[in-house]
Amino acid sequence: MRLFVALDLPDAIHKFICDLIDGELRPLCKNARWVRPEGMHITLKFIGYVDAEKLAPIRAALASVGSSAPVEMSFHGLGFFPSERRPRVLWYGMEASENLAPLAADIERALEPLGIERENRKFVPHLTLARFESPRGLEMLVRKAEELKSLEPLTTRETQFHLYESILKHAGAEYRKIESFSFVKEAA
Repeated sequence: MRLFVALDLPDAIHKFICDLIDGELRPLCKNARWVRPEGMHITLKFIGYVDAEKLAPIRAALASVGSSAPVEMSFHGLGFFPSERRPRVLWYGMEASENLAPLAADIERALEPLGIERENRKFVPHLTLARFESPRGLEMLVRKAEELKSLEPLTTRETQFHLYESILKHAGAEYRKIESFSFVKEAA
């Protein structure tokens, strides 16, 4: 099984971003590999391939993760990894409440005793929209990203994260939600 942990997007934000991609962005760069609508989420931890017998311990570890408050997120603006000059990924920017990074770190710590390695890179929350094999045809998309920096932010408040299975298929990854976990725990 290929697993990851993520936050979902509320329907209104999901629809807005899908409409933005289909109406304004995709026509500017047809050679990009655009994320399918069902693939939009904020990854907290990519677990990777595990044997099916590890699923129950993973579920138990994730159920132990908590925070004293919901995660608040604000989505705004487009950007590129690693840069506009050499883009490999187009992302929709986001800011989150201070408890998001500790939540991701707690997920890492909870899974580590199960032999799931910690991520070496710093946690940078983002929403991937597209990937690029080459910079060909990206000039108009970079200009459009600059124009869209003034869009009104989209906000949400989340209290659950989800364990997903990623099933790789010829047409792209298919995601199956295995379980949802409420992470807001009452203060003792």
